[in-house]
Amino acid sequence: MSTLKLNLPTILTLSRIVLIPVFVVTVHLHPIFGAVVFGIASLTDFLDGYLARRSGDITKFGIILDPIADKFLVISALIVLVDIDRLPAWIAIIIIAREFLVTGLRVVALSKDIVIPAELGGKFKTGFQIAAILCLILHRSLFDINLYDIGIVLVWISLVLSIISGIKYTISFGKMI
Repeated sequence: MSTLKLNLPTILTLSRIVLIPVFVVTVHLHPIFGAVVFGIASLTDFLDGYLARRSGDITKFGIILDPIADKFLVISALIVLVDIDRLPAWIAIIIIAREFLVTGLRVVALSKDIVIPAELGGKFKTGFQIAAILCLILHRSLFDINLYDIGIVLVWISLVLSIISGIKYTISFGKMI
């Protein structure tokens, strides 16, 4: 496992970070374009990990950068949703706090050469978050369809999964350290 290598998975991860300001600007100008940018950025999240595992080209830099890029994207979207009054601030705060906790635990573990792998619950949480964010962004933007209620239900599911997976990461961290 190399330390710093600019391979396709790492380039995809970096592109996710670059797309964040584009997303933040476009979602305010036109929600559909913002949702497209967010969707593309979210797709890179799934694609970079798949390509890295498939090619065996996993780097320490990628292991550190990928979850950070994911957190930046989700946190940016949550803040935008609070800003446009589609998400209560307290829900965003709980999800963001969980993201910082898990990222902090993973970085501390990695500093001791211990990799805490992503758990299935965390992956489901991310899927529900992405779907919820897209619904809340697109509410009334697509053919005047009310996607708010669906988005809020998905947010609640992702909130519960966030809490559960955060507890699991903390337990895994405790066992591995």
